[in-house]
Amino acid sequence: MPNALAEVFAKLRPVMAKQAARLAVQTDTPREYTLVTKAPSPFPQHKGKPMWFGAVKIGKSYVSYHLMPLYMNSALTNTMTPALKQRMQGKSCFNFKTAPDSTTLSELERLTATAADQWDNKNWL
Repeated sequence: MPNALAEVFAKLRPVMAKQAARLAVQTDTPREYTLVTKAPSPFPQHKGKPMWFGAVKIGKSYVSYHLMPLYMNSALTNTMTPALKQRMQGKSCFNFKTAPDSTTLSELERLTATAADQWDNKNWL
C-alpha cells in the first residue's frame, strides 16, 4: 500500500467514523472502514440484513469514500459543491488520489452527518 494512499485514508476514515455511534462498524482494517445500519433493512430485497451506509476503502490508485444515502437522495446530492462533484464516481462514491483539503473534509462531514440524520429520521439506523 503506497504511503500516499494510507495518508488519504487516514484523513477520510475519521469523517466516516464520526457516525459510528449511530451505526455498526462492519469492517475496520488499515485498508477499509465500513459502516452498516444496526437495524435490519426495511427493504425486502435485503432479507432483514442491515443496510450498507458507507465506507472508506483503499484501492489500487485511489481511496474511495462511499456514501450510500446519496444514491437514494438526489436532493442531498444537489447540495454538493462543484469541486466535490468532480470527485464523484457514480452516484455515491468519491475518489481521492491525494489528501482532501479542510474544505472538502468539512463538506464530506456535513454530507455524511446529514445522510445519517435523514436515515435516523426514517428509523433506518
